[in-house]
Amino acid sequence: MDSQNPKSTSNESRCVFVNTDSDDYQCVVILRVKRATGTFSLVGCIFMLFVIWLLRRYHSLAQKMILSLTVAAFFDSVAYVMGDAHPEGALCDFQACWLTYFDWSALAWVCLITVNLYLNLVREISTNRYEMLYHLMAWGVPLVMASLPLLKGYYGPAGAWCWITDDHVAWRFGIWYVPLFSLIFLMICCYARIICVANARMQSWLGTFNPERERRKLSLAEEIKPLKWYPSVYLLVSIFPLINRLHNAFYPQGPSFPLTLLHVLSAPLHGLANAFVFGLDRDWWSLLSPTGMQLALQSRLCDRTRIGEYHPGAVRYTQADLVDLSDDDDDDTNVLFYSPDMTLKDRGP
Repeated sequence: MDSQNPKSTSNESRCVFVNTDSDDYQCVVILRVKRATGTFSLVGCIFMLFVIWLLRRYHSLAQKMILSLTVAAFFDSVAYVMGDAHPEGALCDFQACWLTYFDWSALAWVCLITVNLYLNLVREISTNRYEMLYHLMAWGVPLVMASLPLLKGYYGPAGAWCWITDDHVAWRFGIWYVPLFSLIFLMICCYARIICVANARMQSWLGTFNPERERRKLSLAEEIKPLKWYPSVYLLVSIFPLINRLHNAFYPQGPSFPLTLLHVLSAPLHGLANAFVFGLDRDWWSLLSPTGMQLALQSRLCDRTRIGEYHPGAVRYTQADLVDLSDDDDDDTNVLFYSPDMTLKDRGP
């Protein structure tokens, strides 16, 4: 009876990504680090989803795109937390396909956020009508990219998780790494153009003081400031996976423990990296003060009063109008601003 499965027992006891026994400390360390980094990303995504729900930041197109990015990063993190290194089979193919799909989906949403900002700011095009197209691209293109290796049968054990196997190195780079770094480079170019245009417009808004223009300048700077970090963050978390996959291509039978460790330290961090960029927006932290949290929770759970987001664009600032309400010149009243929805009542003598 014992002689019937010594081969399977031997295969199951091998740690394929460092060529050691499964109880070797290197294998244990890599699996634990993979789960830890995946868990950190998962927690970061849950925190982002909670804040978006709590503060109702899902109405404008930009907010909806960040929400979709968070959802994609959440499911991407789930793939990294999945179990141990699976042997070749249906479960391994499922994990590889899941990982490829949501890796691509998160990347697609980051690219579309960049394109949306570029169209809004540089081309001055309203993009609300593109919402459905954005969703088709962000969820449809990843489906194609994840299905191609599955249909070819190229998925299998590929290190600390299942992905495209070592026998198909060209597919690894064609499906993921070449498009990834090409898109990162294009996003950096887009943000460079966006920042140049924004700086030029801020310097061109000269002349008499106009509160609306000042508000637009501040809003423009604050909008660009956190978003410009998305390409840099993706570049940072993708460098070590690229180096490790290049090492695997040249030395398929001799995986490097330090490179594999750096790979599992950085690759699952997309969700945590998105949360980091998310947290760079100071407006979020001002709304997440103890008082703000208490009011938001009361609005969500207890109170029927709806605490809505303040949209300064609904207020149009004008020059002060002098209104003579009495015979005395010193009793003039300055109308500082008005809203189209607000009625100014006449004041009695």
